[in-house]
Amino acid sequence: MRSTKKALKQQAYEMFMHGYRSYMDYAYPADELMPLSCKGRVRGVTPSRGDVDDSLGNFSLTLIDALDTLVVLSEFDEFEKAVDLIINNVRFDSDHVVSVFETNIRVLGGLVSGHLMSELVKGKFPDRMKNYNGQLLKMAVDVGDRLLPAFNTSSGLPFSRINLRYGMLEHLKRQRDTCTACGGTMLLEMAALSRLTGNPVYELKARKAMDFLWAQRHRSSDLMGTVLNVHSGDWVRRESGIGAGIDSYYEYCLKAYILLGDRNYLERFNRHYDAIMRYVNKGPLFVDVHMHRPTVATRGFMDSLLAFWPGLQVLKGDVPQAIEMHEMLFQVIQKHKFLPEAFTHDFQVHWGEHPLRPEFVESTYFLYRATRDPHYLEVAKQVMDSINEYVRVPCGFASIKDVRTMSKEDQMESFVLSETFKYLYMIFRRAI
Repeated sequence: MRSTKKALKQQAYEMFMHGYRSYMDYAYPADELMPLSCKGRVRGVTPSRGDVDDSLGNFSLTLIDALDTLVVLSEFDEFEKAVDLIINNVRFDSDHVVSVFETNIRVLGGLVSGHLMSELVKGKFPDRMKNYNGQLLKMAVDVGDRLLPAFNTSSGLPFSRINLRYGMLEHLKRQRDTCTACGGTMLLEMAALSRLTGNPVYELKARKAMDFLWAQRHRSSDLMGTVLNVHSGDWVRRESGIGAGIDSYYEYCLKAYILLGDRNYLERFNRHYDAIMRYVNKGPLFVDVHMHRPTVATRGFMDSLLAFWPGLQVLKGDVPQAIEMHEMLFQVIQKHKFLPEAFTHDFQVHWGEHPLRPEFVESTYFLYRATRDPHYLEVAKQVMDSINEYVRVPCGFASIKDVRTMSKEDQMESFVLSETFKYLYMIFRRAI
């Protein structure tokens, strides 16, 4: 059994390296690999995909996002090369409108974790990182400073988009709405940046946004809506669930307590958690409801982003509920090979896309760590087998356009390397 686990760990490592090498060989310094075309996706050159491209800023997104995975996989030589490439070549002064939320979690977060990993490697291996003197942290400050003008709203919630070079241009100031997750998924990265630099402004801005969101909850149900006005805080969409548009706000409530030790965030999370398990949870299924009328359902399907919830339940300590929901999601995967972007309560496909999201794998990792049940190793193995069988291509791994036909999309999101393969590797590394 030990040799089998070792082989699976090696397989997860090999899959990451296939994706990483493909990105470096065919796409770098572009943000993203186009694995069917074997080339990079360049903002302003490659045909636009509309709002989807707001993650891209021509700042080598995939390389920044994958930095810490290289260290987790003990690829120290490659990590040193990647850090040097980023320091010497990546700049953020580009005339592109980007998502504040995505730039924070992928770029600012990637630079902060890359800095911490650089210091770790440097301390552990004196012969490595000899030229590293905090450059990634300085770059993170540059990104943080470029995002700060987005917080200049009457509520303190950040605008959803900003121009990297020119800040809040007049047409961007006319943005009115933002999603709950967009405003509530800033604190971990911003607080880390403040603590590492001694400049409190980043953490203060992110805390103010979190405080405002907490004040906007429905006072009798303790539920949150999905979209609200950045100035008034009025709810634009009152649907409440745990999926797209709201997911990582709940995640950051709990993880802010874990990272910062502030019990206020734990108390907020527990209030939200009780409300979700009372109104949104229906057995192993989850149903979106009206935040102000929580007994009334708003839609008849679930989206794949809610697959993060079992992992969060493990962190909270509610392992039995995590097991139940995870098993429901695994049944959907067994039926369709992958978790569709949205699926009905009887497990039919609602939206067929699957961009190799990490949330289900992350929850599988947390459940294996909590239970040591070999079932979760088998789950992870099935995920890897499906990826290799259906989406592996000569130049990386392609997203799925529709799980019903297994047609492919010319896209490999940065999170495939930074999260999906990292968690797969960590599951089997911990199993040995």
